[in-house]
Amino acid sequence: MKIFVLVKEVPDTYGDRTLNLETGLAERGAGDVVLDEITERALEVALAHADKNEGTEVVALTMAPESATASVRRALAIGAASAIHIVDEQLVGADLGLTAEVLAAAIRRGAPDLVITGNLSTDGAGGVLPAMLAEHLGWAQATALTAVEITAEGVSGTRGADAGNQQVTAPLPAVISITEALADARFPNFKGIMAAKKKPLEVLSLADLDVSADPAAAPRTIMTAVSEKPPRAAGVKITDEGDAAEKLVEFLVQNRLV
Repeated sequence: MKIFVLVKEVPDTYGDRTLNLETGLAERGAGDVVLDEITERALEVALAHADKNEGTEVVALTMAPESATASVRRALAIGAASAIHIVDEQLVGADLGLTAEVLAAAIRRGAPDLVITGNLSTDGAGGVLPAMLAEHLGWAQATALTAVEITAEGVSGTRGADAGNQQVTAPLPAVISITEALADARFPNFKGIMAAKKKPLEVLSLADLDVSADPAAAPRTIMTAVSEKPPRAAGVKITDEGDAAEKLVEFLVQNRLV
């Protein structure tokens, strides 16, 4: 079985994260960057299956600037057998539509049996990419899983819902996404770090994938405005004059909190 795992380099959540107010893009050079934790957990799901099933190949896939090579190597150090890094200047600022199209082309090219992703990244937090990939590929999907079981025939798992849990199954090939309920990734040891330097890392461009980023050829989403987050304002203070309960309920209703 071949498993592709989507990994992503993101600004460190412990540092400052800012937007460029002219371009609307994240200032990725403003602080440290790391491999997104949720994608490391997705990688752990694949590696845990590979540990128990000989012949399983785990491939890390990312679409990122050339500077993200170190993060891709971390995925290899954690345990991926190889990696695919999509690099192209035309992909700077790519929206979810273009990102899904490009990643789907790379997945089609590699022909895996299963694609595992995180449910949403910590930078964009769109949360729709797994479903978009499944649509492009014409595959089954099972998203936001809190537990996963992979077999030669398909994948099953548990999805949390408001009223309880749902048990879902999907035949292969499939796209699944996992939540933070899954286990933390294993820590890369010295042997893994050294081995990562020799593992295959294929770099692809849009031309290699036969995908066009020209918005005139394939209209995509546009940004209409971008603004700085307003400073936090003081909260509403309710003084109890015998009607505090009514005022609290009124506040909750006005802010659609009930």
